[in-house]
Amino acid sequence: MQNNLKVLLVASEAAPFIKSGGLGDVIGSLPKALRAKGVDVRVVIPRYLSIKNEAMYGVEFLGEFDVHLQWRVQTAKILVKKGDVPIYFIENNNYFGRGGMYGHGDDNERFGFYCKAVLDMLAMLDFYPDIIHCNDWQTGPVCMYLKEVYSKMVSYSKIKSIFTIHNLQYQGNFEPATVDMLGVPACYGNGGAEFYGCASYMKMGLHYADCVTTVSEAYAREIQTPEFGYGMEGILYSRRDSLYGILNGIDYSMNDPVTDPRIVKNFSPEILEGKRENKRALQEWLRLEPRDVPVISMITRLADQKGFDILTQVIDEMMRRDIQFVLLGTGERWLEHIFDHLGSAYAGRFSSNIFFDEALAQQIYASSDMFLMPSRFEPCGLGQMFSLRYGTVPIVRKTGGLADTITHYNPETKQGNGFVFETYDGNGLLWAVDQALHTYHMGWEEWSNVVRNAMYCDYSWESSAGKYITLYNKLKSGGKTGNSK
Repeated sequence: MQNNLKVLLVASEAAPFIKSGGLGDVIGSLPKALRAKGVDVRVVIPRYLSIKNEAMYGVEFLGEFDVHLQWRVQTAKILVKKGDVPIYFIENNNYFGRGGMYGHGDDNERFGFYCKAVLDMLAMLDFYPDIIHCNDWQTGPVCMYLKEVYSKMVSYSKIKSIFTIHNLQYQGNFEPATVDMLGVPACYGNGGAEFYGCASYMKMGLHYADCVTTVSEAYAREIQTPEFGYGMEGILYSRRDSLYGILNGIDYSMNDPVTDPRIVKNFSPEILEGKRENKRALQEWLRLEPRDVPVISMITRLADQKGFDILTQVIDEMMRRDIQFVLLGTGERWLEHIFDHLGSAYAGRFSSNIFFDEALAQQIYASSDMFLMPSRFEPCGLGQMFSLRYGTVPIVRKTGGLADTITHYNPETKQGNGFVFETYDGNGLLWAVDQALHTYHMGWEEWSNVVRNAMYCDYSWESSAGKYITLYNKLKSGGKTGNSK
């Protein structure tokens, strides 16, 4: 093992067991990259009812214990799925034996229980990591408990914590009495949890963690400003010397167009004909007109963050171009209705798929010509990384991780892996789309330059996992973490 380094990744979701978005993908792939570099890394998530039984095949029961939250006493059952990266599950039917992961009226209690159970689990396992790596608001209380309570115990006293922000917009803000329920009222009065009259789980992570990371360098800078800080910019600026931007990656072994069994025809940057075959198959499946026309796709949550306010302003104008458009995703009902209507209005040219399907998503990545991400903000974004991997050229707004991964294609220099606009408005979006369409219509030789540039990018976990390991070792040794933005 690397310097005998022991890391516990704590999160509310992890692929392939359960995920709602990029967080689940990251927790499913980062540990594999860390383990490949010799880290003793383990993962813990709640055991939700909605985790499919087949995913739990081979899971073993390790034991149980009571968790106390004020007058509440609930039992935590600990399960493990062994492997190169052990996955622990914390089971409690009262809190997690119900539909969905988030959005329940007692989420403060559910995730307070989970966070305390995570720390109590370590004693039961006799596994005390060097680093507890927490992710998003659902895990913020782990950092608080570790500093305010558990660090006073010898076995826990040397454990360091990292808190990673995957999306600052979601903060876990609850009524102030939440800190009494957690049993640590002092964390409210000392500023560790108080946030504009609420008790904030996100604030706990930002305040108590030994260092804070987020998922791209650009986003680390952006969240220190009022525009992107969602009220947390002050504490983030105060922690700027221990705030890191480390870009997420994707699992390149699972997402390889050369070997992927989920797509119709495999292909490579050197042999791109297979991509055209995938496109023809997608058109047939989605009842799009079977002809050589640029296919623009989006695979996303239907949420304001993703740029739908500016897209809906210009979508009819965009459809006046000779294009086909494919959407896959669910989200806000008003957006679902709009895209259902567009699917009917542009039959044969617009495919609106208001659901989510992993197999269809993979085929869309492999088949489309362009991938649209006009986000208002984007902490990292994984969609552009998947699309690059499969030679589907991104059209993005210059923000967060999109700014860190996509560069505008220049036909003269042949450099660039996508098309980028800066101003957040419909005109900017249309300009970038038109730039991509112009390049496409310059002919296959020109367009294949962009496609190959995209496919030759490397956004695997190799580099980023190394950055995390450097940070883990600095914290373990007690050295100053410095600043990597």
